[in-house]
Amino acid sequence: MQDAGEAKSLAQHLARRIRAFGPITVEAFMADVLTHSQHGYYMARQPFGRGGDFITAPEVSQMFGELIGVWMADAWQRMGRPSAVRIVEMGPGRGVLMCDLLRAAGSVPELRAAANVHLVEISPALQQVQRQALAQSGWEAQWHSTLANVPDGPLLLVANELFDALPIRQFVRTRTGWCERLVDATSDETFRLVLTPGPSPAAAMLPARVRETAPLESVAEVCPAGIALAAELAARVKRDGGAALVIDYGTTEFGARDTLQAVARHQSHPVLDAPGTADLCAHVDFAMIGQAARESGARLWGPTTQGAFLERLGIQVRAEALARRATPAQKADIESALRRLTGAEGMGSLFQVLVIASPALTELAGFL
Repeated sequence: MQDAGEAKSLAQHLARRIRAFGPITVEAFMADVLTHSQHGYYMARQPFGRGGDFITAPEVSQMFGELIGVWMADAWQRMGRPSAVRIVEMGPGRGVLMCDLLRAAGSVPELRAAANVHLVEISPALQQVQRQALAQSGWEAQWHSTLANVPDGPLLLVANELFDALPIRQFVRTRTGWCERLVDATSDETFRLVLTPGPSPAAAMLPARVRETAPLESVAEVCPAGIALAAELAARVKRDGGAALVIDYGTTEFGARDTLQAVARHQSHPVLDAPGTADLCAHVDFAMIGQAARESGARLWGPTTQGAFLERLGIQVRAEALARRATPAQKADIESALRRLTGAEGMGSLFQVLVIASPALTELAGFL
């Protein structure tokens, strides 16, 4: 977790901002908490893994990343085996997923020769961790702060648990209309949620069916950054060819829901308490990002559950192969990881997989 001094500095920064300009949107609060250049949650620390605040699928087992690499190798062949292709990860965490997928994708010599590796990461601290991880992979890589800086050309991209960390706006349906939730400061270090005095014009961003049918007191969310990124990915693959694999927990139907949450040390944490000491995230609205990608000219595959996707890629076969040369303790770990990644009680059903692809791609593994 972030140290107390850093957390206090971030809280005081937020309180000063609110006192100067008034209550801020949930979106602005999330953005500062997660990515403030000095005190942001992701900017100077490592939140991943058992010693951090949460565990992502690549940290559960090498099988996850290896199968993403297999998927990329298959997609590259379906793209017509271009002589140059960018393998890209957005929000690469500790670099575990990229290392695992490169190990699998690199087993195809022609793809190994064609591929160059790009990581999109805004955190200097995490960039350093990723550089150390990739140094052992045998691949050269380039780092960028935005997708726009990744060189043009066909690409195969993965974004695992990225969209859930993009800031959201929240609205509440009142008797006078949809008011926006704001964050107000009650002291230098404490905060509360309030509503705009009247209906917010920004609620027009919500899907019409939500605006018109949600009951009173319903909370509805929209993620402008997620919608914009989906549209950017769609425009990129439509222009240059390729596919973007989006994996995250979320919903597949339009609807009103309050999903903003904070997580610290693998436990739920009050959203407004000690900003910067816990991860802030919200469920991904796959219906919204899918609509944005489709409207920007991409072909969509899915969403399907992570469990179904990995099973179609052959995770059971991979688990059996690993188990054959494992000790009894290792075999138990493999079986546990398989259940966690694919089971109905865990990531297998909670996480969704969506591919934003070039219209030229008429078949993709994992969705056949």
